[in-house]
Amino acid sequence: MREPPVLAVQGLSKSFGAVRALHDVSLELYAGEAHALAGENGAGKSTLIKTLAGVHRPDTGELTLDGSPVVFHGPGDARDAGVAVIYQEPTLFPDLSVAENIFMGRQPRRSLGRVDHKAVHAAAEALFKRLAVDLDPDQPARGLSIADQQIVEIAKALSFDARVLIMDEPTAALTGSEVARLFGVVRTLREQGAAVLFISHRLEEIFELCQRVTTLRDGGLIASEPLEGLTEDDLVRRMVGRDLDELYPKQDTQVGEVALSVRRLTREGVFTDVSFDVRRGEIVGLAGLVGAGRSEVARAVFGIDKWDAGTVEVQGKALLNGAPSTAMAAGLALVPEDRRAQGLVMDMSIERNIGLTGLRTTVRAGLMDRGAERSRSLDWAVRLQVKYARIADAVGTLSGGNQQKVVLAKWLATRPQVLIVDEPTRGIDVGTKAEVHRLLSELAAEGVAVLMISSDLPEILGMADRVLVMHEGRLTAEIPRARATEESVMAAATGRTA
Repeated sequence: MREPPVLAVQGLSKSFGAVRALHDVSLELYAGEAHALAGENGAGKSTLIKTLAGVHRPDTGELTLDGSPVVFHGPGDARDAGVAVIYQEPTLFPDLSVAENIFMGRQPRRSLGRVDHKAVHAAAEALFKRLAVDLDPDQPARGLSIADQQIVEIAKALSFDARVLIMDEPTAALTGSEVARLFGVVRTLREQGAAVLFISHRLEEIFELCQRVTTLRDGGLIASEPLEGLTEDDLVRRMVGRDLDELYPKQDTQVGEVALSVRRLTREGVFTDVSFDVRRGEIVGLAGLVGAGRSEVARAVFGIDKWDAGTVEVQGKALLNGAPSTAMAAGLALVPEDRRAQGLVMDMSIERNIGLTGLRTTVRAGLMDRGAERSRSLDWAVRLQVKYARIADAVGTLSGGNQQKVVLAKWLATRPQVLIVDEPTRGIDVGTKAEVHRLLSELAAEGVAVLMISSDLPEILGMADRVLVMHEGRLTAEIPRARATEESVMAAATGRTA
């Protein structure tokens, strides 16, 4: 007879005012098993995770731990019970070291109550060794890449010796090799008897790592079943309630003149001698491992960071070095990688966030035309199918995927001539991912030049007309769509001959 689940919920329901987030949901997590939680953004996954973590109290339903009823009065109770959560967005203290972030509030003490910094360093180093990553425990968290921040969060969770590990999109900003490393750690934890709840919009990861899957749709339970015998199409059908025709709806377009021209762009110590063109009507993919310099090139092109040498032209007009306003005026738009820190004002409304890029067009005689701003924002929120209660709600109340759609809406509302999108579908569910891809394809068909940076190789291969590959700050290959394969792109990304 099978042992009782380590952690389970039965008949769980949760509402926030008039919004019903979960209704009669049940889930069982067993020792030594990786269990996937699938569903579109807004399906209730985040609410369920926060309930398991003690952040929310259920309205109805019961939680059991090792078969006995339990009530979590807060995250501390859940953590003490052995439930650790790695949330989708890293939440580190930027001015503290990596090791201090991991052991915040739990630092080993010496005599007289002083923190034993040597012990903190050694413990963090041991965790990174377990994760097979080369990260300095004494490095400040400020300036870490999204991938490294995620690794720190994983190390923090593992430091609690958790019996239940809940992983919310842990691979969203990781490359293939980093995902493989993480999966190795998860398998080790499973072998040691941990129960893992794994949330990912990358279906191939679910099938590779997990044994069971629970699917939510609109806050309700659709199915909880073994993955064996299921296909990706079966899972998509359960998630979205319909067949998904194609995830990468790439249109054939008429490629026009050069819209973005980058020549010999160099930022000392970051990237060197980068040259490429993006033409009207084409989608150019920029691939490479995390740390290769892809996002840094995008930031320099847009003017956020200054370059040391080179030129950038949009539609034949040279851009000023380090002047984003000039880039915007020339028709350039940038959707950044880190939506929370760089793309949104979290306490500001959805309406105002979308409207930020259009202040020049919605100001009359020095006063904001609120009607014009709302109309513009509503139009793009509807086009991108943003799920919200009220357009006046703070954007921080939205799910991660809906926040990403607001960032996209903000920049698409400028009607750009050149659109740079850095990880455009990170944290977005499969149904919405297809819509974003369709939108990018339609923009290209309308003559927009699109530069798409992505760590998702299938996305690069499915959407790009050409693939540019970076390795250690240099462009190492330009591969046409017909010759682009995972093998050729990864060969160039790791410095081998494509």
